[in-house]
Amino acid sequence: MAALVQIEHLVKSYRRGGTTVPVLTDISLAIEAGDFTALMGPSGSGKSTLLNLIAGIDQPDSGLLRVGGLDIGALPEGELARWRAANVGFIFQFYNLMPVLTAFENVELPLLLTSLSRRERRERVELTLDMVNLLDRMDHTPSELSGGQQQRVAIARAIVTDPTLIVADEPTGDLDRNAAADVLALLNRLNRELGKTIIMVTHDLHAAEQAKTVIHLDKGELRAANPAPEPA
Repeated sequence: MAALVQIEHLVKSYRRGGTTVPVLTDISLAIEAGDFTALMGPSGSGKSTLLNLIAGIDQPDSGLLRVGGLDIGALPEGELARWRAANVGFIFQFYNLMPVLTAFENVELPLLLTSLSRRERRERVELTLDMVNLLDRMDHTPSELSGGQQQRVAIARAIVTDPTLIVADEPTGDLDRNAAADVLALLNRLNRELGKTIIMVTHDLHAAEQAKTVIHLDKGELRAANPAPEPA
C-alpha cells in the first residue's frame, strides 16, 4: 500500500521561558494506509508530540509532513482545522466526553459540522454505537457508564465521520485489564475489518502487540520502526 503518512526530517521544539527545548529531532518515517502503528518510548520521548503533529493539532518547526498527499505542515490554522474535522478521529486517555450530553449526543457532535440531515445523523450515530456494542446505552450520560463504556463511546465519536486516520493517545491507560482488552479488540477490528489506519501512543507492551508496526522514540529521535511482536 502507499504511504498515508510521509514524514521527512521533521523538527519540533517548544519555547519555555527564554529557552528553546527540542522535542523531535530529524524524524523521517512512513506509515502505510491500513496500518496499525504503535508509538512507544519513555516519558518525554516525543511520542504525543509526534502524534499531535500527524493529527494536525500542532505544526512542525521544519521538515515535510504529508498525510494523504497533503502537506499539512504548511496549512494555515483555519484550513488545518477544517482538514482535521474531515480526516482525523481522536481517541484520548481520559475520553474527553461532554458530561451533560448522552452517549448519542456525544457521538453526534462531529456530525453537527457536516451537511447531513437530522435523520441521516441519527442513522449514522445509531449504526456506529451498534458497532461498539453500546446502542442500548445511547441515552446514558458518561457518569452512568463504566470507564470501558466511556472509551467505546469516544471511539464511536472518533469513527462516526468515517475519518481517513484514527489517532489514539494512551487509549487503555485509564482502564482495567478487561476493559482495555475490549478496547484493543475494537481497535483491531476497525483496522482489520474496516481497513482504518490507526496510530496509537502507548506505554503498554500488551497494547503494542495488537499493532502491526511498532515505532520506538527516545529523546526525540527515532530508534526503530519494526513489525510488532506476535502476542505470546
